[in-house]
Amino acid sequence: MKNISNSHPSDRLIFALDAGGYEEAVSWIDRLAGSVGMFKVGKELFTAVGPKIVEHIKGRNSRVFLDLKFHDIPNTVARAGEAAVGLSVDMFNVHAAGGSRMIRDTVDAAAVRAKQRGIACPVILAVTVLTSLNDGDLAEIGFEKRTGDLVLHLAKMAHRAGASGAVASPQDIAALRAHLPEDFVIVTPGIRSAAQPVKDDQKRTLSAGEAIAAGADYIVVGRPIRQARDPLAACRQITEEIAAGLAARRRT
Repeated sequence: MKNISNSHPSDRLIFALDAGGYEEAVSWIDRLAGSVGMFKVGKELFTAVGPKIVEHIKGRNSRVFLDLKFHDIPNTVARAGEAAVGLSVDMFNVHAAGGSRMIRDTVDAAAVRAKQRGIACPVILAVTVLTSLNDGDLAEIGFEKRTGDLVLHLAKMAHRAGASGAVASPQDIAALRAHLPEDFVIVTPGIRSAAQPVKDDQKRTLSAGEAIAAGADYIVVGRPIRQARDPLAACRQITEEIAAGLAARRRT
């Protein structure tokens, strides 16, 4: 991963490539390459078409966030992490709820595999609490902690286990920035353009500018771009919001 401290604001924009098939995904890659910093390949697309979509993105000299949220016994997730390194992805994630040993074993295995290949190790993120969940949902599942408390608890554990950063909602950014090192990477989904809010199943959202100003390193945007009349214009709008958020952060 290149240093984003002095990069273009668009490098911080991750597009959620939630397409149903290979051709649809390729059409979005062709349309948005150069306007977004990274493509997120999630469960739907990866299950439908497999590793070839990652290979296509890398072939376009674009970056990949493999969003499969690995969660299993430590050995299984570690081997999955090695496989992700083998695909040359730039970022992948695991569920923090899998525990510190699972995270540590995966971080270590990925680092060894990357060194063997002579490449940089991907950013390894811990998923804290899904942005579709709120306090009521957590209580229903059986968690005693409130959403913000659980996010911070899991993020601290993941950091101690060697994770590069965390996936966390916009509303959790400030707490993570206050309690974790500056180089702890925060990737934030649940982003909605200030100009074109979208109503869907995300419950804890902010605009791109607000999330970046609060301290997010990367933001993940899907539907506000896919559903826009002009997706490229939507990318430009969100990039402008990111730039404004960075300017606001520098003033604080």
